[in-house]
Order: sequence, then structure tokens, then C-alpha cells
Amino acid sequence: MDITVHRPGELTAADRAAWTALQSKAHLDGSPELANPFLAPEFTLATAHGRRGVRIAVVREDGEPAAFFPFQRSVTGVGRAVGLGVSDCQGLVHRPGFRWDARELLRACGLVLWEFDHLVGGQEPFETGAGGACAFPSPVIDVEQGYDTYLGHLHERAPKFTRTTLAKERRLGRDHGAVRYVHDERDPEILATLMGWKSAQYRRTGRSDRFAHPWITELVRRLFHTRTGPFAGILSVLYAADVPVAAHFGLRGERILACWFPAYDPVFAKYSPGLVLHLRMAEAAAADGIAYLDLGRGQKDYKDSFKTRELAVSEGWVALRHPVALGHRARRAPVRALRNTVLSRPEFFEPADKLLKRMGKIRSLTKESTKE
Repeated sequence: MDITVHRPGELTAADRAAWTALQSKAHLDGSPELANPFLAPEFTLATAHGRRGVRIAVVREDGEPAAFFPFQRSVTGVGRAVGLGVSDCQGLVHRPGFRWDARELLRACGLVLWEFDHLVGGQEPFETGAGGACAFPSPVIDVEQGYDTYLGHLHERAPKFTRTTLAKERRLGRDHGAVRYVHDERDPEILATLMGWKSAQYRRTGRSDRFAHPWITELVRRLFHTRTGPFAGILSVLYAADVPVAAHFGLRGERILACWFPAYDPVFAKYSPGLVLHLRMAEAAAADGIAYLDLGRGQKDYKDSFKTRELAVSEGWVALRHPVALGHRARRAPVRALRNTVLSRPEFFEPADKLLKRMGKIRSLTKESTKE
């Protein structure tokens, strides 16, 4: 087994094609999650424009690429998944039956530790070697059998939710003009509108505003303009007449649509336009040959309502015996453990969520008053 490490710009066209081919065949080999667009070379290359230390390890057997491992590396050798914090799927893309030693891979990459928070399933060498790893559900919407089949299952499992959502779509049309849906909107101004809605939502709910980080804003804009083979950044928009009321930006691969940034105009909140949007996305994705929509890790009522099943993603790290690795784990472990305890325990999460929203409301009111 030969492992070489490359800067993103050094990756050859042949290697990129081999990486894409491994993803394209993943569902035939029993590892469909490896086709997730967050694991595609396009996501790694786009992230590299705004983040330092992005590298790609290429593993060859008998001279042929057998696996690709994207990562970010600090000067001290601490490694992170590419786009950690915004990437919803991480790991090593490999051919069927490929086995690797996690610590051998780390040494070849010049890493003392590699940290992840959305490790794809089936990565046993990372999972077994990980310290304090925890698994979390990542709900999906299966549409491979067609939208009508999915909608039928949704009617059976959540009849009131389905009827109410469809009724709200009709009421939106009566009150504000014909409802129309654009699955692949190419207007960058609408993307800017979506990011504005999402920033306001983060602030309103007391969360950290991801779009306050220039590198994330630039990453989304770059991916919006990325179209190579099966990979594309997809902006989906729900309109009432010609007014956008809800939108979503995500990434599509050959068989998976990775949901990422959904938001809506609060003016239309009573119509639940975000729920209507997700039904339209599922319908369009099914027509486009998508097998499933990955809603991503995170507890949300709408995800529970729409999902057909759940995948499992893991959070943790794999590390060598090294002082830098020990120091990093000592700093990160208590914070991670506290956060995950709060998120997984309703008796902790609900009051914390209310407090965050209260603080977000105060912050929004303070910001408005300073404008006047």
C-alpha cells in the first residue's frame, strides 16, 4: 500500500476521475453513503480556497487508486475533517473491501490526531480507534421508488402533518398568488436572500451565525457555481407569484441530495413554507433520479416528520500517542461531552433552547434599536 499526500491543486485529473468513479459505484458495492457530495472532490477543492492546510491522501494498491482521504492539517499536526463544522459527511472514500490501519494513515499524513463530527458509517478502522466516539442519527427521505410512493408512506405515518402541510400550500396560493417551485434556481441574488434569512434565523434563535464567517459565505457561493458531472450546488426556491418565500441550498451527487441550508421569510411563517419546500424538493429529487435526501445530523421536528429512516454518523477522533494529541483531546473533550449531553437530553435541551431564543430576541431588539 502506497500513500502519497497532495495539496488540492496537485491532484491530477486522472485521480479526480478515479475518486468520482469510486463514489459513482459505491451503491453497487454496498456502501451508498460514500456517494455523499460532501465526500466529493469538488467539496474538498472548494473548501481549500478559504481554509489553510487542506490536503488529500491518495492510497494506491498495485499502482491504482484504492482510496482518497481529504483532511485539514495544522502546523502542529492536528487534523480535522475538511470543512469541520459545516460538512455533514466525512471519511475515507475507498474501493470495495479496502482495509486500512487508521494510525498508519495518520502517520503517512503527518497527523497526530484526526477529528471528525459526521463520520460516515462503515469506517471501522476510524470507529474502533476513535477516542470517546459517539454515534448520532442522520435522518433521510427515501425517494428511489418515486415521489408518489414516498407521499403515500408519509400519509400513512403522519396523516395530520401531511394534510396540514398540503392545506397550507393551497392557502398560501389563495392569499399570495400561484405557488411555484424552482428546483435549480440560478439567480445569485436569491442565494444572497437565502443567506440573509438564515443569518437572521441564527441570530433570532441565539445560535452562532455561520454566515458571519467569510470563508463559509465564500464556500457556499463557490459551490453554487460548481457543476462538474453529477456534482452541483443546488438552490431550490418556493415562490408565491414572483416573491420568494422559502429557499434551500444543498449539494447533489449522482444519487444523493445533501440538505444543508434551509430558511424562509418569517413574514410567511403561518403557511409553513419551509415544510412545503421540503415536499417539493422530495418530488423534484425523485424525478431527477435521486435515491434519497440526507437531512443531516441534528434533532429537528420537521426531520422526524419527513424521514423514512436514519443513517448513523459518528463524532470523535483517532489519535497517536503524542503530547499534542493529548493536549488537544484534553481541551476538546469536556466541551464536546457537555454539548452532546445537552443535545441528547430533553430535560437539558429544552430550557437551554428557550434561553438561547430569549437571548437571540434580546440581541435582535438591541440591534434594531441601535439602527434607529
